[in-house]
Amino acid sequence: MVKDFLTFVREQGIVGIAVGIAIGVQAAAFVGTIVSGFINPLVGVILQGTDLTSIESTVTVDGEPQVFAWGVIIQAFIAFIATAFVVYFLVKQAKLDKLDKKKD
Repeated sequence: MVKDFLTFVREQGIVGIAVGIAIGVQAAAFVGTIVSGFINPLVGVILQGTDLTSIESTVTVDGEPQVFAWGVIIQAFIAFIATAFVVYFLVKQAKLDKLDKKKD
């Protein structure tokens, strides 16, 4: 999957990249809604009611507390992976459709 993605990046011109960015922005908004409205609550149920954004660690340095918000990072990572998968799937499907049209 990663190899196909890297091949796509190398083979596409500026138009392909611009289209990919436009699709990516819209896909990110859609996937972000799904992640925040479905996946994060599902993870909360699995973690017995824990909200991802509430997972954090605090370290005191020179009397000042430093907060590491691990949950926010995990949430952003889930959204990133979901968005990357959707964009990759859309581009791969578009390429397959293009190949099918060339065969006809």
